[in-house]
Amino acid sequence: MRRQSVFHPLKFYSSCLLVLSCFTQSCKSVEPQESKERTNEPIFSNFAYKGDDKVYRENPVSSNNFYTSILQGCYPDPAITRKGDDYFLVNSSFTFFPGVPIFHSKDLVNWRQIGHVLDRPSQLKVENTLMNFGVYAPAIKYNQYNDTFYMITTQFSGGFGNIVVKTKDPFKGWSDPIKLQFDGIDPSMFFDDNGKAYVVHNDAPAKEAELYNGHRVIKIWDYDLENDRVVPGTDKIIVNGGVDISKKPIWIEAPHIYKKNGRYYLMCAEGGTGGAHSEVIFSSDNPRGPYTPAPKNPILTQRHLPANRPDKVDWAGHADLVEGPDGKYYGVFLAIRPNEKDRVNTGRETFILPVDWTGEFPVFENGLEPMPATIKTPAGVVNKKGDEGFFPSGNFEFKDNFDNEKLDYRWIGVRGPREHFVHSDKKGGLRIKPFTVNISEVKPTSTLFYRQQHNNFSAEVAINYQPNSEKDLAGLVCMQNEKFNYVFGITKKGKTNYIVLQRTQNGIKTIVASEKVDINKPLRLQVKANGDNYEFAFKSGTAGYTRLGGIVSGDILSTNVAQGFTGNLIGLYATLNNNMDLSVIK
Repeated sequence: MRRQSVFHPLKFYSSCLLVLSCFTQSCKSVEPQESKERTNEPIFSNFAYKGDDKVYRENPVSSNNFYTSILQGCYPDPAITRKGDDYFLVNSSFTFFPGVPIFHSKDLVNWRQIGHVLDRPSQLKVENTLMNFGVYAPAIKYNQYNDTFYMITTQFSGGFGNIVVKTKDPFKGWSDPIKLQFDGIDPSMFFDDNGKAYVVHNDAPAKEAELYNGHRVIKIWDYDLENDRVVPGTDKIIVNGGVDISKKPIWIEAPHIYKKNGRYYLMCAEGGTGGAHSEVIFSSDNPRGPYTPAPKNPILTQRHLPANRPDKVDWAGHADLVEGPDGKYYGVFLAIRPNEKDRVNTGRETFILPVDWTGEFPVFENGLEPMPATIKTPAGVVNKKGDEGFFPSGNFEFKDNFDNEKLDYRWIGVRGPREHFVHSDKKGGLRIKPFTVNISEVKPTSTLFYRQQHNNFSAEVAINYQPNSEKDLAGLVCMQNEKFNYVFGITKKGKTNYIVLQRTQNGIKTIVASEKVDINKPLRLQVKANGDNYEFAFKSGTAGYTRLGGIVSGDILSTNVAQGFTGNLIGLYATLNNNMDLSVIK
């Protein structure tokens, strides 16, 4: 899939900014209405997710190697920093709430999620925001000169724009956002060893200087650490277009500056976050340039490789570098693992590769070859393989009976806090208070989401639920966004309870199948995928699973069809505003 067919943030943002601004100002940030009656609040329990991808079956890991895909599922746009022996990594989160997941590691191999950077409403205002807006491309940097961590990002919502938050301790939370006065996207910070600070970012060229569609520039600003602002008048274009503007390169973005051996290195993504994605490198004697591209670019891409290669990893780019515990450099970056129809349902994931920086310029090892499934751990590091609370990778199971005091960090809401609609049930499981909102609306929904992390997976959950009317519905959803999703839930028509499967494609809703269901028996709901083929099934009492609607296509759950930046989300869903057309049910 070439870049022209992939949704791009700045292009879309530029065309919709005025409409979004007016819409946001006309909407009040109010908490959705909750049910006063609790008889129709579903209780979910015994959630189980299991992945089974061929690449992981055929490439098992031991204690001395690990998977290059360190964060599977929708964990895109990784950025990384180091303080002493501690590594911290963050990802984009769009309208997910809480936002910007943050991970910690001592060795780059074993990662533990420690929370989210934007975890409260004062930091994250996405309640009236389309799924593909929100928080883009965070960058995290530690400044040793004031012992402070900074996370800088673009939040396309809530009137924010480019913002920075900071902390002395990432384990203890972050400040409220500080708005920064510049346009564009993908900002990152650089702290020089003389104490000076800078911000670099992507921007559009001046209108009269734009040469072609996708023409972008990289700008730098001096940054005032005492007042947390870019210094007015210090902005300067340091890259125009990309490595070679005569070839009309597109979407130069995601810049990071590094310093090594007295030289400054500017690394950027180029080609757009799709099939032409790549990583390129420049160098200079001064952080403000001029920057000269390396003789050999790109230093990371998969775009030139055969389309039918086995275990394909694609779209590699948007990288960040860090020195590892063995003194060697490593790069984290986004890439995708498409299914057998070359569709992207798991979203853009976080990968890692070693980087050879023995010469003047860094080069990703095997970054121009078909991506390996595994690499060796740094010397002396043991792969714990997901034990001891570390994030799992490869084929794994995740089970949750919701009996812990706090929700697992892998559960997220969309557009609003999870705490507004979930709470533990005294008899076990998780009770969801349904809003008078459904997932087709651009509002916070009463849905708890888990990312699809494998092309082949199963997810199932027990549900205890009594709908009172056809406006009540609870069950499972699979969702790319508000216009592309499946709803698989229990509702009521007349005096009869039904389980219904609905497909929504570009906002057009179709009932795929329905069946009467006895809600007085224990019920389990299940969704399974074998690549592009999805199945929805239910189990009533002691009987086996009954598939509803046969095999359905996962096309609408892919980035290719739905567009945007997320992967498929598996949701535990409840609503008091079911919008299914139940008249088709006889």
